[in-house]
Amino acid sequence: MTMRAVLAVVPVQEIDKAIEWYSGFFGRDADTRPMDSLAEWHLSELGVVQVFEDPERAGRTAVNLTVDDLDGTLRRLSEQSIESRDPQIVSGGRQRLAVVQDPDGNNLGLIESVG
Repeated sequence: MTMRAVLAVVPVQEIDKAIEWYSGFFGRDADTRPMDSLAEWHLSELGVVQVFEDPERAGRTAVNLTVDDLDGTLRRLSEQSIESRDPQIVSGGRQRLAVVQDPDGNNLGLIESVG
């Protein structure tokens, strides 16, 4: 079996409110709206985040995203009134991780490689 891409699905209570928040998180509007209850941000050729209206599952997801500049990313998010937990050193000192929580309680980990 060959896997070619990853689509991370984040369930939310209300899609319109979530689109507004995630547009601030990603710093841009959704790339596509394949359905009324779904918005997609294409982060790379092989990575997509889908925000999907599913109130029964909202708030139960964790997605980790890699970033080149964690401090710069956290500053930009703070300007959007999106706060994070303080970065931690993880993976035996090889990475820094900061966690942001969306309004429904889904955890978005931001990971930067160190040195």
